[in-house]
Amino acid sequence: MQGPVSSCTQVAPGSPVAYGCGISLRRFCRLDQMAIGTRTFILLEILVTASVFKGFVNADIDFSSLHVISEVRLPKEVLPLNYEVLIEPHISNHNFEGSVKIHLRWITDSKKVNFHAHDSLLIDYRQIKLNRINMGDGTLGDSVIILRGIRLPRKPVFVLYLKDKIKKDTECLLEIYFKGNISETEKGLFRSYYINSGNEDSDIYLATNLNPNYARRLFPCFDEPGIKVPFNVSIARPKGYTTLFNTPLHNSINHPKLSGYSLDFFYTTPPMSTHAFGFVILKVKIWKDPGIIKASDIPSINIWSNNLSSTILLDIHNKLNVAHNTIQNFFNIPLPITKLEVIAIPNLATVPYISASGILIVRESEIVKKDVFDISRELIYQWIGIWMTPEWWTDANVNKALISFIASEIVFEINGGIEFNGKYPMTILYSLYYELSKRYPHSHITGIKHEFASFKVQLIIRMLSLTVGKDTFRIGIQRFISDYKFKTYKSSDFWNAITIQAKADNSLDSNLSIITIAESWLKHSRLPLVTIIRDYNSETAIVQQKVYLRERPHDVPDQDKMLWWIPIALTRQDSVNLLNPRTCTWMKMTRQMQISNLPSKNMFIIVNPEEIGPFPVNYDDNNWNMLSKYLRMEAKRESIPVYTRAKLLHDAWNLAYAVFTFLDQVGKRLEKSSISRKFEFYIIELLVPLYDYLETANVNDDINITEIRKLTTAFLCKAGYFPCFKAARRAFNLWVNSSYPNFENLDHNEFMCPMFKWGSMKEWMFGLDRVREFPKSRLQSDRTFLLKMLAGCPAQRDKIVILLELAILKNVSIFSDNDKILIINMVSSRSMGYTTLFDFLSNNWDSIYQKFYNNTNIWRKLISSATEMFCTQEGYDMVKIFYDKHYGHFGSAQHIIERSLRNIKDEIYWSKQNIPVIEEWIDQYLSYTPKRTYVAYKV
Repeated sequence: MQGPVSSCTQVAPGSPVAYGCGISLRRFCRLDQMAIGTRTFILLEILVTASVFKGFVNADIDFSSLHVISEVRLPKEVLPLNYEVLIEPHISNHNFEGSVKIHLRWITDSKKVNFHAHDSLLIDYRQIKLNRINMGDGTLGDSVIILRGIRLPRKPVFVLYLKDKIKKDTECLLEIYFKGNISETEKGLFRSYYINSGNEDSDIYLATNLNPNYARRLFPCFDEPGIKVPFNVSIARPKGYTTLFNTPLHNSINHPKLSGYSLDFFYTTPPMSTHAFGFVILKVKIWKDPGIIKASDIPSINIWSNNLSSTILLDIHNKLNVAHNTIQNFFNIPLPITKLEVIAIPNLATVPYISASGILIVRESEIVKKDVFDISRELIYQWIGIWMTPEWWTDANVNKALISFIASEIVFEINGGIEFNGKYPMTILYSLYYELSKRYPHSHITGIKHEFASFKVQLIIRMLSLTVGKDTFRIGIQRFISDYKFKTYKSSDFWNAITIQAKADNSLDSNLSIITIAESWLKHSRLPLVTIIRDYNSETAIVQQKVYLRERPHDVPDQDKMLWWIPIALTRQDSVNLLNPRTCTWMKMTRQMQISNLPSKNMFIIVNPEEIGPFPVNYDDNNWNMLSKYLRMEAKRESIPVYTRAKLLHDAWNLAYAVFTFLDQVGKRLEKSSISRKFEFYIIELLVPLYDYLETANVNDDINITEIRKLTTAFLCKAGYFPCFKAARRAFNLWVNSSYPNFENLDHNEFMCPMFKWGSMKEWMFGLDRVREFPKSRLQSDRTFLLKMLAGCPAQRDKIVILLELAILKNVSIFSDNDKILIINMVSSRSMGYTTLFDFLSNNWDSIYQKFYNNTNIWRKLISSATEMFCTQEGYDMVKIFYDKHYGHFGSAQHIIERSLRNIKDEIYWSKQNIPVIEEWIDQYLSYTPKRTYVAYKV
């Protein structure tokens, strides 16, 4: 029986949300039964046929704030009402001191005061003062005797024990003096430098990064997102420097004690959480354009930069202004701030953005980009995250997902989504399909687990927006912000706000609620697979749902208990050319239901068009075959009206992108198999016709085809196709012979990897020299890309060993810890790399153990990357011997290598099941294709 019908909105083809592909991954969903079978490879042939793209060419996609913090919350016995904070940084001594006065109120009777203070913050409890506040006039009263103060073991919590019990509703002033060290990493108060464009000297700057829970590194506080109170702040700075704070400067004086320092006083902040506190002390100048007229209802956007030209700064200002205004129109409510300080920093090392109330610190290479998604996301955070704040870290995923979803909507409003290249939301969707269908999802690091959790919530939000209606969803968000500004919220508050609006607009049945639907998706770490089995005689179909699993589905626990609320939206072949083609039915949390009124047996159906929901769909063989035939018939495609054709062409792009992603994933699995070389031949034979066509097609005005051409070129070059490699070497030689190679790039980035893979040692060393001599004045993102290619692309062990020796064994100073992790990540992305890394770790165990055992991040990354990628019995045996030999010495990585051994067994099973199927298909395909003069090339 059908479930209750909701008013699932009908999206006109060609609109921004129609960038999904109703067919794309469904071929891949045959993995549920066949792993990788012949139907998957049919799609590859269809999509790389030049005639498919001919129509397309001519037609008018930080873990730091994401992780859930598993700490005990402070008791609610005492809460702050406001802070008065003094910070005095000593730049030359790399330390700081200060004081904080916290106005407290007792919620219950208590003899203790608990607050956060990181163990790097020095506090002498004997200097702490606690005085009652006279309720009549607010003056200080009697002193409260503090018996002792201690830090809780292994927790960043400081506890004051009082002599007498303080009664409920009593108010006191707590005054604490503290000292700390200025960090070299971007946590708490940190320091770094930039090259002064005026004199080429290094100038130091100080900045804060207090998100998610680093305020406790700066001053004692109640460092929880749900506690929002005003701050009165004064900050000392050396003369000649400027301090930018959350609020505007009120006044400055000469520091009464520190010679050569000024003391800045700032206006009181609105109520905010401690993670929204922030400031920057630096020498760079503000950029001003006299031609810019500020509107009265938006904050002043002030850009601070060291060496960007006025032309670039004007472009940045225009981008920020357009993004801010579009966001404000979306929310229909302005921010309660008078200014937004945007500071461009050349070498912001570990995070691209740092956001605080009214402050945005941006890595220079990020701010100069034309794209608006990332900057929109940071601006939206000023509304959702700072102005209104999740009550606790368990709601952080919903907060981040909502921000990302709104940012994608903003991109479509500003530029029609062109910067996504048709990949949104397919990039994150296909990543979820791949990761959540594993037997052991998130097998790498915890940060990835929470990143995928946020991706999933974002797609759930998108699904609900499409099913209740975009206008309804937007008004619901506006209601949500209006109700919780300056406050904190729980995830349920957001879902309830959408429910209220949807019912008011009659777009949700009265017996449904958004939170019920959402929770059916949130409580499972998996995604469903929907299977459609049609009865062509009765024109009905059975709709079934179960967990989508690619690997060993028989032993995943609790899979029979997993059920979802699923929107079943459907498009028919006989109405594919209509603007409003689909109906929508909610499938309750039931294993099976029936749908009716389907077309006749000679017409296909498409369920979940535009990927409304994050779930793949499988069909019976007849429906699959009709879809395949339809895709192959150019006359049928040409008969479809222009808007629908545009939608299908966008779908073709998404499918093409999925194909390339799929080829990459399969290629990685096959690298150590007996058919690795056959697969490279297959890629060459498959993509060469497309490569030849795109080389001559007039596609300069089409960004999607430009992207496909880059992908095609990159894949063929990496497979060793000689004409492609020849073009890569020509471009590379232009770089080698340029007058200033340290200040230039390879003209075509897609040629970088094949040159470092197939090129000579001399050519690879040329790239390494560019890293060694990389100018500080250049964008660091260029260096990062170069280092990725040097580490991740080589097909020769010697190149990889040289890099590992320099970065890991010799610990050369040009490689930071972040560089080392990047190198390890990239090296292990290919079979030549992870086997070389494993041998390198085995042969140099003593030295590496001594250097990195106590460096948890690098140590874990080394063990995981060196052991987890094997997929053969030989590889398992090697890792098992390594495990037995060093058992008991893996420390924090013990569970990682044990997990690797389990995963390798799964990969062995996968290979036994699937490689024969793949080899049979490739052999059959190659037997019908002409042999090329230039097939594969190695130097």
